[in-house]
Amino acid sequence: MAPALIELVQVTDTVHLARTHLVNWAVVIDGAGVLLIDTGFPGQRAEVLASLRRLGADVGDVTAILLTHAHVDHFGTAIWLAAEYGIPVYCHADEVDHAKRRYLEQVSPTAVAKHLLQPRWLRWTADIARQGAFVRAGIPTTQPLTTEVAASLPGAPIAIPTPGHTGGHCSYLVDGVLVSGDALVTGHPTTGHRGPQLLHQVFNHDEQNCVRSLGALALLETDVLLPGHGEVWRGPISDLARRATPTGSAASR
Repeated sequence: MAPALIELVQVTDTVHLARTHLVNWAVVIDGAGVLLIDTGFPGQRAEVLASLRRLGADVGDVTAILLTHAHVDHFGTAIWLAAEYGIPVYCHADEVDHAKRRYLEQVSPTAVAKHLLQPRWLRWTADIARQGAFVRAGIPTTQPLTTEVAASLPGAPIAIPTPGHTGGHCSYLVDGVLVSGDALVTGHPTTGHRGPQLLHQVFNHDEQNCVRSLGALALLETDVLLPGHGEVWRGPISDLARRATPTGSAASR
């Protein structure tokens, strides 16, 4: 099967965003090797490999995989890469057990079913089912990201804890840009809204912590956002976080 359409956006000399209509991942390439930040669904293996090839790299060049969080749409292909190639996988210490599937913080089919009368949700559900959305495998080799490990990785990512979407969700600053995972997105197949936003609350483990994490992101000095869903967005992160904060929350007052 041919890979689905990938939009590959060069953001800096070392950082690229791979976009598909379902989810994004980042590819960081420098003298230390290749770092994947998130890896799409299990069924997007071909797309992940294609994104590497288009940048002149291959799976053997991947030094490590860094997860923003352990939802299947963000770590699906990492399951295979870790098992088949022994590529080390890292995430925030509070997300390690989630990645190992010692527990699961993910929207339930029952919660999604309540929205299936809406065409966008119905199409999205069918699309993700084809990409392995119901795979429950974990990555037993997942390790916590330490400061020392981060400094040795391509791009030397700086961890910005952003719990809420999951308990251990973490964003990263790499080469001056923010890779935000699902802490702050600019679109999603279930909504027609384009621009800085939180995902629908049904996807979030702790909505209040999601809003608090927006406040933490607002303190960063960067004006380039690479979200887990949606397009690259430019502008002061303080402004983007404010625009994403739900009306009526304490942080919006």
